[in-house]
Amino acid sequence: MPSKKSARIAALTVAAVCSAASTIVLTSTAQADTLRIHDIQGTTRTSPYAGQQVTDVAGIVTGIRTYGSSRGFWIQDPDADADPATSEAIFVYTNSTPTGVAVGDAVTVSGTIQEYVPGGNSTGNQSITEITKPTVTVVSSGNAAPAAVVIDAKSVPAAYAPAGDTAANGSVNGLPLKPSAYALDYYESLEHMNVRVADARVVTATDSFNELWVTVKPRENANRRGGTVYGSYASQNTGRLQIQSLGAAADFPKANVGDTLAGTTTGPLDYTRFGGYTLVASELGSIKAGGLQRETTRKQRSGELAVATYNVENLDPSDASFEEHATAIVNNLKSPDILSLEEIQDNNGRTNDGTVAADQTVRKLIDAIVAAGGPAYDWRSVDPVDGEDGGQPGGNIRNVFLFNPERVSFTDRAGGDATTAVGVTKKYGRAALTVSPGRIDPANEAWEDSRKPLAGEFVFRGRSVFVIANHFASKGGDQALHSQYQPPARSSETQRHLQATSVNAFVKEILATQKNADVVTLGDINDFEFSGTTKLLEKDGALWSAIKSLPKSERYSYDYQGNSQVLDQILISPSIRWSCDFEYDSVHINSEFHDQISDHDPQVLRFKP
Repeated sequence: MPSKKSARIAALTVAAVCSAASTIVLTSTAQADTLRIHDIQGTTRTSPYAGQQVTDVAGIVTGIRTYGSSRGFWIQDPDADADPATSEAIFVYTNSTPTGVAVGDAVTVSGTIQEYVPGGNSTGNQSITEITKPTVTVVSSGNAAPAAVVIDAKSVPAAYAPAGDTAANGSVNGLPLKPSAYALDYYESLEHMNVRVADARVVTATDSFNELWVTVKPRENANRRGGTVYGSYASQNTGRLQIQSLGAAADFPKANVGDTLAGTTTGPLDYTRFGGYTLVASELGSIKAGGLQRETTRKQRSGELAVATYNVENLDPSDASFEEHATAIVNNLKSPDILSLEEIQDNNGRTNDGTVAADQTVRKLIDAIVAAGGPAYDWRSVDPVDGEDGGQPGGNIRNVFLFNPERVSFTDRAGGDATTAVGVTKKYGRAALTVSPGRIDPANEAWEDSRKPLAGEFVFRGRSVFVIANHFASKGGDQALHSQYQPPARSSETQRHLQATSVNAFVKEILATQKNADVVTLGDINDFEFSGTTKLLEKDGALWSAIKSLPKSERYSYDYQGNSQVLDQILISPSIRWSCDFEYDSVHINSEFHDQISDHDPQVLRFKP
């Protein structure tokens, strides 16, 4: 009669042969002179054995991934070497759902060493070391997993990453790891290993992919609402870490910024396409609510003009969020006098049939605002040429002005359309737009496949105010902060710099015609208040980003990968800035919450023209 161990091996062998999985269980034993995992991982980001065959690599199974495009399991050697730069774990890629192995199995694996770049080489991402086309031998079962390495404020270095090797186009791949000096090196030295965080504060809310971000450094650039502020290109916030789960998606917690992932969260440290280093939890802590509430700005006084910007994220008539947006505008933004909306889609949204009009979308929002107790806004916009303004195909997103006709009037001047450029003229000794509403320099290459700025002339208490609504090109294509290239390339800046230069030139035309003109340039700038884009908008003092009037810890409108950051801005002309009679508010109603209706927070400026 065979032993229980032999019977289990035989059963696993049959299961593997009969399944579609690539894992095969054999009965041979590991050889004493085979490579150890830390030999394969080496002391740089890439394995010295990449592309080579390895035999009988030993480890204990610490986690199994049965979903997604990267299925397989992690193994870790319980007998670590003395070098802190070498990881003791590796991922075994099986392509399909792995069978025949269980957590706690001691196995040996033969296969090919591969350096896999999540998302492909064009992303600039770091690679992860894997064993592919594996042959697996189960040696024993029921073994304890290697003790998890604790990641905390003391273990993560203050510096984020070394400068890349100039001889390798700025890549850090070939540099020796220095886990005590750089956070990215520290995380890389733990690649695939069993790690643990405890009582970590949530700094990016749970998203639709069942991911959240925590920080193990709660004091690192913290703001009063629990987030971690991204304040410069040299301030990468090293304590950020993404959390996923190996469990069922339905069980993943719904967390807001400022909540705590209480208790211990343990699992292999992976590296993913969009998040970089990610703790894939086999043991997931519970959420302790921080009690974060959505903010409400104050209502403007009778002599104050309230101008706001709000990205409503691809709003079209089929969306279910109109009532929520209307409630936010009325209750949280206190019904601003002028509201610049970004990402208003055409009347049938993503249906790509040549429709460009958005009157039904706008009217549905205005009606919802009235139903929520707000004013009966009027509106102005310019329909784009079909398919020429980027965004979701078929959606034809554009910028739209809403304004309260009981508080402010719009100066209409005919002739503005998708291809006619608005200009500046002088009327009665003051600046005036040649068309209103109109689009700024629409034929300029700066606006190719991007939203063209919408300029409008308003009158409040007898004084003209020029408002320019913007939605600059996105950051798509930029290398991630966790890229193998350090510092990462920000290729999308090229177009935004051209866009900023175009808007700055237009504002200068207004100011050259009327030095004391009130100009408000606002919208989703898709760049930081300290960025080159903002500096070009501000060039020669034509504008100033008013979010810089807030303390640094309060400057954010968007939350991405654990960084609270500025994308939405309101920039003001000198007449408004130097009057010292304005007030700025970034109204946090979306970016910090898992049940957000947009991924952007609206911004409000109040001033006396």
